[in-house]
Amino acid sequence: MGGLTLIDPGLVLAWGIPRMRDLPWRHVRDPWMILVAEVMLQQTQVDRVIPKWEAFLDAYPSPAECADAPLGDVLRMWQGLGYPRRAKYLHATAEQVIKSHDGCLPDSLDSLLALPGIGPYTARAVLAFAFERDVAVVDTNIARVLARVAGDRLTSKVAQSAADALVPVGAGWTWNQVIMDLGALVCRPMPMCAGCPISASCEWHVGSHPEPDPAFGSAGVSTKQAPFKGSDRQRRGQVLAALSSTGRPVAEFEARIVEGLVAEGLVERRGGEVVLPE
Repeated sequence: MGGLTLIDPGLVLAWGIPRMRDLPWRHVRDPWMILVAEVMLQQTQVDRVIPKWEAFLDAYPSPAECADAPLGDVLRMWQGLGYPRRAKYLHATAEQVIKSHDGCLPDSLDSLLALPGIGPYTARAVLAFAFERDVAVVDTNIARVLARVAGDRLTSKVAQSAADALVPVGAGWTWNQVIMDLGALVCRPMPMCAGCPISASCEWHVGSHPEPDPAFGSAGVSTKQAPFKGSDRQRRGQVLAALSSTGRPVAEFEARIVEGLVAEGLVERRGGEVVLPE
């Protein structure tokens, strides 16, 4: 575990609290609002998420409004964020919350993990940021910090165990925000080690940044996405955008892309047209 056992949480908190990024979801504790933010933030930049998060919650301020809306309307609200399966899962989660949890997101890890499309990170994020539990989250920023401080690539199990051990009692919300900011602002893919409060405990820094960077390939650290232009992601988005106001003839679109969207339940065939689901 290298330098992970030497991290002083007090140093990280002292560095991070006055520098904490002012993000709108950090001003709320509503579990639904936190869940929407966390789902939107997956593989999507913060600046793109903020206006979409606000607009989505204006339309669907609770699971009840989202569950009552047709999936097609939820997909329309999602336009511009990409990865529309996230919207489908969020809609399905809202329906399940209404059916099984009296309209309120559950506050246990197992119950959250049982909801559609919610994985370990998202479940833990809801517990930490909505319910203020002392649980650790491991997103790409935190995973990068952990791997570099350890001086080695980490498995998912080891990274989560290391993160869990670092959470100060009674400070889970603040700790997770601060160490996330440390990864986002300082321990970036191209790190700025001079500003790091724990550089003296970082095996990779102390060793003068030997190659390869242990963050590359470590569990939880995102890899660079393939170019968007000309990709299937772009083509899928173009189909969904074209359907946002009305159905269109199937022949207008590449058959392979349409069939993939149909298989995922994101569009439907009706006669010779393709439409968003109702």
